[in-house]
Amino acid sequence: MLATILVAGSFLASENLAGIINPFSLTLLRFIGAALILFPIVFYNPRWRKSVLLTLPRAMIISLFFSVFFICFFEALNTTTALNTGTLYTLVPLITALLSMLAFREGITIKQIVVYFLGVSGTAWVIFNGQLDLLLSFSLNKGDLIFMAGIFSMCCYSISMKFLYRNDEMVVLVFCILVGGSLWMTLALLFSGQPLQWGLLQGQLLYDMAYLVIGATLATVYIYQKTTIVLGPARVNAYIYLNPALVAVLLLLIDGASMPMAVVPGILISSIATVILQKGHVQENTVES
Repeated sequence: MLATILVAGSFLASENLAGIINPFSLTLLRFIGAALILFPIVFYNPRWRKSVLLTLPRAMIISLFFSVFFICFFEALNTTTALNTGTLYTLVPLITALLSMLAFREGITIKQIVVYFLGVSGTAWVIFNGQLDLLLSFSLNKGDLIFMAGIFSMCCYSISMKFLYRNDEMVVLVFCILVGGSLWMTLALLFSGQPLQWGLLQGQLLYDMAYLVIGATLATVYIYQKTTIVLGPARVNAYIYLNPALVAVLLLLIDGASMPMAVVPGILISSIATVILQKGHVQENTVES
């Protein structure tokens, strides 16, 4: 829940930074900034320092999936809308659950599939602001197909976080993931030919950037890595259904933006779906043990 709230807050910070510097450079700065914070912590400890080279190859694979998601997302926005990407992103929990069946032999029932689609409908309700005409006008384009590739990569990112875990020191693994992400995004920035533009970050924008580095990158990567190992990718990603609702609540609390009553049913539906999925996984684990 904490990680989900932090991610929801990143939408507000990212909105303030949008159009100031290009998104590839923004993502690169997030990775580098978070890695630099962990650098002295990791290298001060001799045992952690020695394990970096052993951990880095697997972390490079994990961070590749994470970076590909951002690359596909930014590329998709050239030919699609934020509304479309937000709607398609609700498929992440279901696809992750299906991939978990293959990777970890986790079962999935018809009831759970129904609840996953219930979560999709609830978050879509919030995204479309309860307007049926917007939902009916939804159609896929080239950008949406690119973003679907990004969604698949995000699901693989969640799967790889557990699949490639080898009882690593969590701080070291997170550090290596951030280093890997920095390297992949550097390559993406070079191929895109876009400038860094970091000098444009001034005043209040520095606070927004600090939140993205510490709260939305360093903290969330650590929390997701730790919880995915314990709870599993499918259960962790089920919290995605709460993202639009939490963004609406944060906008209300921080900016005083009114919450349209039309989105309340969608918030309730997505919340109920998340609770049912979590309880379902708990019951399955109890039976297995």
